[in-house]
Amino acid sequence: MNAVVTANGLTKAYKNSLALNDVSFRIESGRIVGLIGPNGAGKTTALKAILGLTDFKGELNVLGFDPRSQRDQLMEQVCFIADVAVLPRWIRVREAIDFVANVHPRFNRAKCEAFLARTKLTPNQRVKQMSKGMIVQLHLALVMAIDARLLVLDEPTLGLDILYRKQFYQSLLEDYFDENKTIIVTTHQVEEIEHILTDLMFIRDGKIVLDTDMDTVGERFAEVLVGADKAAAARSMKPLDERQVFGKSIFLFDGADRATLESMGEVRRPTVSDLFVATMKGTYA
Repeated sequence: MNAVVTANGLTKAYKNSLALNDVSFRIESGRIVGLIGPNGAGKTTALKAILGLTDFKGELNVLGFDPRSQRDQLMEQVCFIADVAVLPRWIRVREAIDFVANVHPRFNRAKCEAFLARTKLTPNQRVKQMSKGMIVQLHLALVMAIDARLLVLDEPTLGLDILYRKQFYQSLLEDYFDENKTIIVTTHQVEEIEHILTDLMFIRDGKIVLDTDMDTVGERFAEVLVGADKAAAARSMKPLDERQVFGKSIFLFDGADRATLESMGEVRRPTVSDLFVATMKGTYA
């Protein structure tokens, strides 16, 4: 497989704090990667480095380019959607389409218009007349009509209701993603993207604390629902986390013997949300 992003010793300091602390990772082509972390963990800084929007120390290669010195070439292959709409309030739908068509060589007008035909947006409608959900629909149509190899999403559905959020990710899978494209997404609504992810990266205090694919998550991590009579035995195995539900304990283990866990209670695969909470324990203290 070909690497879309390769980072070695990626470091970024802001005054007295390290937003990225000697981070190394690799993202392959044709993957959907969830970059998950608490506020201030370094997610947005990592994305800015990938997009050439900030300087850094270390080595970073994105689609064969150095974002610091070859950003113009890189951005012909990359699209970005942030949590804050960047479209001016006065612009009309047709004007936004004309603008992107004139500045980006890989823009497909017909594809953009076909996507917009499935929405309530009209050509003469101005951004200031749209709800936030409609603005995201316009932004998504413009971006998905660009034949980019890498799509970077930074909290793309922040502030949207659940219907718009589900439509957003469904459109990504049906109308954009294929084996030649790669998506990096950050979000706090982890449970809503879990089903589309192929890979998972947890970042905490500027360091990657988990970097794995979703298949390995199911093989490596397990939760077990344990009664009071076996709780002490479960604790002796040094679980990552323990929580109480209806008088029973749920323990989360990393790499524990599956047969041993099954002898103590009901075993199941943890959700990404539960794994995140366990991994980040103490971060919010």
